[in-house]
Parts: sequence; structure tokens; C-alpha cells
Amino acid sequence: MKLVVLAAGYATRLYPLTRDRAKHLLPIGGRPVLDHLLDKLAEVEELDGVYVVTNARFAGSFREWAKTYAPPRAELGPVIIDDGTTEETKRLGAIGDLDFVVHREGIAADLLVAAGDSYFSESLAGLGQFGLEHDAPVLAVYDVGDLESVKRYSSVEIDADGRLTHLQEKPAEPRSTLAGVALYFYPARVLPLVQRYLAEGNNPDQPGRLVQWLYTRVPVYAWPVPGEWYDIGSHETLREADAAARELTQS
Repeated sequence: MKLVVLAAGYATRLYPLTRDRAKHLLPIGGRPVLDHLLDKLAEVEELDGVYVVTNARFAGSFREWAKTYAPPRAELGPVIIDDGTTEETKRLGAIGDLDFVVHREGIAADLLVAAGDSYFSESLAGLGQFGLEHDAPVLAVYDVGDLESVKRYSSVEIDADGRLTHLQEKPAEPRSTLAGVALYFYPARVLPLVQRYLAEGNNPDQPGRLVQWLYTRVPVYAWPVPGEWYDIGSHETLREADAAARELTQS
């Protein structure tokens, strides 16, 4: 099983912090955001390879970071992939970057995909096992508690078996407080559908849009994220994640 971390955005909402620094490398709890994410995902026992895709502006910074990051297991040393873009208007998009890495690296294994700007308070080991047991695409989900908050994410509905029955990206009128998290499991057999999605001219950005397209074609299941989740997309959530990480370190 391989992991692709999506980290090619320019994070303009976090300026000036991210004008010359990728938000995935900003410190929370005294360590880069990406350190925490990879440590949590390293607990997926089947995982044996990690790719971090970024842009040309920040690729050098990620390579320097990779030299200092100490993976929990030797085989999880991250490989940095430069998608060649240099500005926001020329981005490949999150789904475009995923397809880029899959084809460039010839990935034909089961795949975990994660946005590089999330902080999780607990282990993500259960995601891999859940995906393998269901042998189907899996979307991590988190109950944000109110309908107003879910407007920033995707609103998800599931049936009694945990299968997605409805997903709407950034809904104006959400029907559920269950939000889709940019954390996924894709069986190897499903990966060709990523290229099909793009070939049909669909939006190459916002990874949740791939799931929105996918669940009407194949079964997709929801995996509840344990503990707390922070989507680091603003100065406020960056501060909240930093406080949570420091509290966890001190406990």
C-alpha cells in the first residue's frame, strides 16, 4: 500500500506566513504539520511507500524537510514529487496531482491519499484495515457538529452499512453535519477511474469532487475519524491545531 500526500497548493489565505513557505511545513506543536500527518499514517501496517507531491516553488523546501524528517519506519521515507507548476493559476489541481503521481511513479498498489494540511489527534491505523476489509474506496468523515460549519467542506450521508448515499461538495444548504475529510483509501483496481474522471473534463481540483463522482458508479464507504481533526486552512485553525498538538504533547 502506498501513500500520496497532496501538498501542491499555494495557501494564499495564510499569507504572509505562506508567501515563501508551504503551509504543510508550518510548525504546530513545535513540528511541521506534515510530520504529524505522516506519523499518524505510518501506523497503517500495510503502508510501505510515501510520495509527497508539491509545486516547483516549494519543492526545494520539501526536499530539505525530507532530509530531517525521521520516519517511524525506514521504508516510509518520503519521496518528493515536483509537479512543475510555479503559480496558483497554473496548478494541476489536487486530483490532477494525484493522477500525475500515479502515472509518473507507475503506482499499481492500493493507495491512501491525504491532503497535507490536516492535523489528526489520534492514530489513523484503522483506515487501512477498513479499506482492505471492504475492498472499496473509503472516505474519512468527521462530524463537525453544525450545518453552518459543514458548508466549508462536503456534506455526507451514509446508510446503515456505512456506504455513501449522498455527497455534495461545499453545499449551500447541507443536509448533514457529517463532513468529508481529504483522506481516502482507493483499491488498486479503482485507480484507472481517476484518469477517466479527468478525461471526461471534470474539475481537477478539490479531491472531494472525485468521490462525489465516484460514489454513483462504485460503492464508497465512510470511515469515522477518531479523536479530533483540524483542517489547517486559516490563521484561526492553524492556532487551534497548534494548541491541540501542544496539549497532546504535554499530556
